[in-house]
Amino acid sequence: MRTVFSTLVVLFGFASAGNAAEMIDVGPDVGTNIPANFNGQDAKGKDITYADVTGERGLVLGFVRSASWCPFCQSQMKDLENIAADLKSRGYELVVMSYDAPKVLDQFAKKQNISYALLSDEGSEMINALGIRETSYKEDSMAYGVPKPVIFIIDPNGKIEGKLAMEGYRDRPALEEVMAEVDRIIGANS
Repeated sequence: MRTVFSTLVVLFGFASAGNAAEMIDVGPDVGTNIPANFNGQDAKGKDITYADVTGERGLVLGFVRSASWCPFCQSQMKDLENIAADLKSRGYELVVMSYDAPKVLDQFAKKQNISYALLSDEGSEMINALGIRETSYKEDSMAYGVPKPVIFIIDPNGKIEGKLAMEGYRDRPALEEVMAEVDRIIGANS
C-alpha cells in the first residue's frame, strides 16, 4: 500500500502547483475498506449510507474541518463544485463530510450553490473510525472533533483506491491533482 502513496509522491513531487506544503499519508491505507457502517446525515438531517452516495465507479469523499468557521474549508468546498460534473461524468459522486450540524451544511450549500452532497458527522464517528481526527484540540475547543483535511477515492464496494492530503490545515490538493488521481485509478482499473 505504501507503493501507491510513493507513486503519488513521485507524481506530485510532494507539492501541488502553488502550494509549498507536502503530501502526507493520513487515515486508512490504500487498498483497505472504509468502515462497513459508514453513515452520515445529509443537509436535511436524513441518515445516509455509503450505498446512498456512491456512483457507478465510486465516490470521491472529502473531509473538511468546518463549513461554518474554516475559510480554507469553505474555499475548498466552493472549488470542488468546479469538478463535481467532471467526476460524475467519470462515474464518481462527490461528497464532502464535516463535523458540522446538518443545518450548517444546508445553509452553506444554499448560499454557495453547492450541487454535491454535504454530509454531517456531528459526533465525529466516521472521522474517528477512519483515524483522521485532529487530536490537538481539547474537549472544550470549538474545533474538538474536526478531521484532518483529506480526500479519499473509494470504489463502489468501499475499498480506498486513492487519497490525497496536504501537510497542515491551510493547504489542500489542487483540483488538477484530484482529477489526475481519479484518472490514474480509472486507467489502472481499465
